[in-house]
Amino acid sequence: MTSTALPTTADLRTRARTSLERIGAPVPEGTDFPARTPITGEELFGLTAATAAGTEDALRATREAFLIWRTTPAPRRGELVRRLGELLRDHKSDLADLITIEAGKIRSEALGEVQEMIDICDFAVGLSRQLYGRTIASERPGHRLAETWHPLGVVGVISAFNFPAAVWSWNTAVALVCGDTVLWKPSELTPLISLACDRLLARAAEEVGAPRDVHRLLLGDRTVGERLVDDPRVALVSATGSTRMGRAVGPRVAARFGRCLLELGGNNAAVVAPSADLDLAVQGIVFAAAGTAGQRCTTLRRLIVHRDIADTLVARLTAAYARLPIGDPFDEHTLVGPLISLQALDGMQDALARVQAQGGKVLAGGGRRLTDAAPRAAYAEPVLVRVDEQTDVVREETFAPLLYVLTYDTLDEAIALHNDVPQGLSSSIFTRDQQEAERFLSAEGSDCGIANVNIGTSGAEIGGAFGGEKETGGGRESGSDAWRAYMRPATNTINYSSTLALAQNVSFL
Repeated sequence: MTSTALPTTADLRTRARTSLERIGAPVPEGTDFPARTPITGEELFGLTAATAAGTEDALRATREAFLIWRTTPAPRRGELVRRLGELLRDHKSDLADLITIEAGKIRSEALGEVQEMIDICDFAVGLSRQLYGRTIASERPGHRLAETWHPLGVVGVISAFNFPAAVWSWNTAVALVCGDTVLWKPSELTPLISLACDRLLARAAEEVGAPRDVHRLLLGDRTVGERLVDDPRVALVSATGSTRMGRAVGPRVAARFGRCLLELGGNNAAVVAPSADLDLAVQGIVFAAAGTAGQRCTTLRRLIVHRDIADTLVARLTAAYARLPIGDPFDEHTLVGPLISLQALDGMQDALARVQAQGGKVLAGGGRRLTDAAPRAAYAEPVLVRVDEQTDVVREETFAPLLYVLTYDTLDEAIALHNDVPQGLSSSIFTRDQQEAERFLSAEGSDCGIANVNIGTSGAEIGGAFGGEKETGGGRESGSDAWRAYMRPATNTINYSSTLALAQNVSFL
């Protein structure tokens, strides 16, 4: 199914400008780089990028603001984030419009991304009263041993196009209540939603009396991000993107002894056991594999199915793929919008050609849609491919709706296949066998940072820490105790006796 009618670029330009005006965000128009929409593949506005002088000013300003913000009581810092959450609620529809226009997300997913921002603000407000340290038993009489946590400094956030606002909010809401200030370098592909978020946070700061420079936005290409990576005034670089990007960022930050929080590639798999509820599995698999047009880091890319049920499940998935509505993401019936660019489509088609050359059989999808209506856009049919083995192309992450189906005979074999990729972000198992589920979640099961039972690999809640292992980078953002990445610990020894006792019974003087 295809929605053949698409909005014009002029319509989208007007809609974007209207949303920005309602939010109060001016557009810094210029000729440095374009804002574009994947819905038509065409440009919306020309924009002005941050200059070297502007980047230096932002670095200096956020560092100076940090010296004030770090001594502001954490619950008062939480007031800033609380107000941001209220403004996000007020402008939920406008923000979702900008996400759809720039990232191509269908309406429900765009609204869901804004809801995720609201949720993390709520979480961070509560966190502002729960930045707990510990009291530790001391071996010395008359002494108390304690752990305290302090603000870290300026946090540089480098975000990707696929979650252009949510990932920023995960970092920013938590960093602000922790007492840090934030410099944000968003993807060049999604500058308009970045302008909107920055304006709402600036308004929140004005209204609660926080320093304006607790947050600064820097638009531009990778050279802007490189300044954040290399500058020692940036205490933590939180970067979301490809593993290739992480290989460049990590060593450069480490070279200056800075901190890194990396959220990189995912080659996520789901195991489907013989006892699985196939109705549940089909729903979870199709959303995880085709949702967001396959452009989530948690997208399902490998399906490892028990041989006894493989033909039945594949037939049901093939039928489901044939019914997926593809087209205008603003159409309420559409489930699959465009890929971000023609380059993304090229990458998908290249991977598909390679896997077919290695014996893979295409079961569904693979074509391109709406080429007449939008020749510069990339509307692709989600692809289902059956493969006999996990070849090199299967072990790579292709950022598109391309799902490989493999079979297994024993759970040991399934877990080995699952873990035999360089990435380690998200995973799941569909089973009604408790022993299988518990083993998958155990130390000898999934080697990913996220492991689920009877749901797909995507759609994480903000309450749990988000991140993965191996080439995914090892970082953790959002909920649980991810806040510790944005603070520095200190161990304190307090002697309240009248004698000086040394540890380990050392005697001196």
